Amino acid sequence: MSSPNKITILLAEDHAIVRQGLCKLLETEGSFVIVGQAQTGRDAVALAAALRPAVILMDIAMPVLNGLAATQQILAADPAARVLILSAHSDDEYVERTLAAGAVGFLEKQTSAEILTTAIHAVAKGGTFHSPAIAKRIADAKNRSLDRDGLPKASGVRLTAREAEVLQLVAEGHANKQVAATLNISIKTVEKHRQHVMDKLNIHETAGLTRYAIAQGIIESSVQVTII
Repeated sequence: MSSPNKITILLAEDHAIVRQGLCKLLETEGSFVIVGQAQTGRDAVALAAALRPAVILMDIAMPVLNGLAATQQILAADPAARVLILSAHSDDEYVERTLAAGAVGFLEKQTSAEILTTAIHAVAKGGTFHSPAIAKRIADAKNRSLDRDGLPKASGVRLTAREAEVLQLVAEGHANKQVAATLNISIKTVEKHRQHVMDKLNIHETAGLTRYAIAQGIIESSVQVTII
C-alpha cells in the first residue's frame, strides 16, 4: 500500500525502456509512487478508472488508442483526473489538441528531470504546468486562433470518440473484423464509422487515412501498417 504522503502516478508509455527509466527516475525522487503502467491508450483508460491516480503521465503516440483519445476518455469518465502529457511530439497541433482535450500540462520528453518533477507536483496540487517554450507557444497560438474581429475561428473537422478509435485502428493496418473485435462492436458498425470518417475527412482510401493519422500524430510514422 502506498504512503498517503506520496503522489500516485499512472505512467502511460508504450516504449519499455523509456517507461522503465521514468519509473526509476520518479521513484528515486522520493515523493512519487508508480501505481500502474500502461502500454496502450486503452490500458491507460482502464487503469485510470481502476486506480484513480493523482497524476496520469501520458504519451501521445501509443498503439490501439493514442494519448489524445485516451485523455478524452479518461476525463469523460472522471473530469477530476489530472493528465500531464510527456511526448516527443511537441508541434503546435499536438499541444493545442491535447490541451483542448483537457490535459493540464504538456512537456517534451527531452525536458529535464527537475522540470518533470516540478510539473507533477504542480498538477497534483490542482495547477497546470507547461515547459517554458510550450507556454510561450500556447500564448501565441491563442492569438493566432482569433479572427480579424477578435473572435475564435471556426474549428476544423471533428470526429466522434468512436470514429477516432476506428480511424487509429484502420490506420494501424487492422481489418474491419479486427477492429470490430477490438472495440467489441459489429463489423457493420465499424463499416459505418469508417465511412463517416472518410466522408468527414474527404479521404476515400486506407493509405490516405494512414497518411492523415501520421500527420495528425494519431500513429507514429514508424508503425508497421498493412494497406488494405
